[in-house]
Amino acid sequence: MSEQFVADVGGTNIRVARVTPEGVSDIKKYMCNDFDTIALALQQYFSETPEYTFTQGCIAIACPVLGDQVTMTNHSWSFSQSALKSELSLTDLYVINDFTAVAHSLPVLTESQLIQVGSGTPVDKGNIAVFGPGTGLGVEHITMTSSGWQTLDGEGGHVDFAPVDEADIVVWRYLLDKLGRVSAEEVMSGRGLLNIYTALALDAGKPATFNEPAEVTQAALDGSCEVALSALNQFCRVMGSFAGNLALNMATTGGIFIGGGIAGRFPEFLQSSDFRSRFEGKGHMKSYVQDIPTYLIAEPDHGLLGAAAYLKQTTAS
Repeated sequence: MSEQFVADVGGTNIRVARVTPEGVSDIKKYMCNDFDTIALALQQYFSETPEYTFTQGCIAIACPVLGDQVTMTNHSWSFSQSALKSELSLTDLYVINDFTAVAHSLPVLTESQLIQVGSGTPVDKGNIAVFGPGTGLGVEHITMTSSGWQTLDGEGGHVDFAPVDEADIVVWRYLLDKLGRVSAEEVMSGRGLLNIYTALALDAGKPATFNEPAEVTQAALDGSCEVALSALNQFCRVMGSFAGNLALNMATTGGIFIGGGIAGRFPEFLQSSDFRSRFEGKGHMKSYVQDIPTYLIAEPDHGLLGAAAYLKQTTAS
């Protein structure tokens, strides 16, 4: 019996699963650096699930997908979609941006797979946005059309970072001097958290002793470093302002969702932070966004679920 597979490819890991009527199963995770090509990683999965013959697949990948050739932004993999389809002996292969997949997961996630941050009530089939700080910063919008859910692709993680308060300005000035331009990804990602920490430490005349984002997060959560705590607080504030901008961009009455690999490590901290107040802090436009709900995605396999939802919708049409 022919089967469908889905893969969720980030800058560090690749997760692969078999599509089932209920969602996905047989999930396996590999390190991208362990394989020279994406084909070798997928062939490894096929070899570890020999009872299934895969004929259709959907790959959600962390980079723009603009044509046949796909080149990752934060990893060395580059491949031709048509050549990969042939190499894997597939009848159908779809390659989509990883946040296109994340967006397609949102309508199928249940309350138990989400953590609401603040107030707000979603409008059924209303526009939705999702962003995810991880290795980089992914952003996606999704809207309901006559043919089903349709994503509106873009590279929203690379828009200009807009400072809102004095601490934001300190971070912006530090990164402007360092990089010449400050994008949202440079403050809302793993390295973004480290950038915020370093900028605030230098501004306070204190040594920046941490070199890894996880160290900053841990020191903030255990209260062992005042600057790290300030950095994580500022990270949450920046996310709130950015989320509010997404809500303004497209009337996201269906909600704003946070994915990625970072925010899920401190859900309680996020809920008690200034995230929601910064989300609603849009001056005379506060009334426009205050009823829009914001959620943290608590389902670790949401990328795979979204790729499966996309594959089902596409192959059914």
